[in-house]
Amino acid sequence: MTGSASSTDDRPTRHGVLFDVDGTLVDSNYQHTLAWWQAFRRFGHDLPMAEIHRAIGMGGDKLVAHLLGDDRDTEQDGELDATRSAVFSTFWPGLRSFEGAGELLRRCADDGLTVVLASSASHQELAVSRGIIGADEAISAATSSGDAENSKPDPDILQAALTAGGLDAENTVFVGDSVWDVLAASELGIPTVGLASGGTSAAELREAGAVEVHKDIRALLTAFDDGALHRLAAADAKP
Repeated sequence: MTGSASSTDDRPTRHGVLFDVDGTLVDSNYQHTLAWWQAFRRFGHDLPMAEIHRAIGMGGDKLVAHLLGDDRDTEQDGELDATRSAVFSTFWPGLRSFEGAGELLRRCADDGLTVVLASSASHQELAVSRGIIGADEAISAATSSGDAENSKPDPDILQAALTAGGLDAENTVFVGDSVWDVLAASELGIPTVGLASGGTSAAELREAGAVEVHKDIRALLTAFDDGALHRLAAADAKP
């Protein structure tokens, strides 16, 4: 046991960055909103799209409870999510990554950071997103919904991503686009770089606790040398 602990203590510190996917790397939040809207309507729930959009970033189970309340017919929850998934799959051919998404992942990896996708999408949806981003050579690990018991804003998926990447929270930054991302990361003490590309305002992301907010990935890349990701990479480069 002593030898095992010693080898763990002697391992070099790794610095890394966790990335949310939908709304952060892939321009898909509004397609998710429409898919949920159609699923809700199929089961007799006529919800405003704006309310649905504000809940995007939560896991599906949390989103349904948040929007329909505790007095809903919980037996419909699984069917709602399955319907949403089926509708969303029809949008796959038209999905696009945000400009600079692959470049950002490669920049982080080239700077020595361990890049992990911390997605709570299904395994199949994550595979589609990775194909759209086209930067698998920069990605060290990835999580999907099956890797976490509780979905965002609980931090389980981020903890799973840390484990998958061999990272510690204190040496990691999270990049996300929703208030739910920021809240989940804060539970683990991970600072969040927020992107307003998913439709949540910069003011809301800052109020939730994001340490840095950018309009989109291109703006983050432009300011990269002055931001949290560069400081983390610089810390990784220290002997």
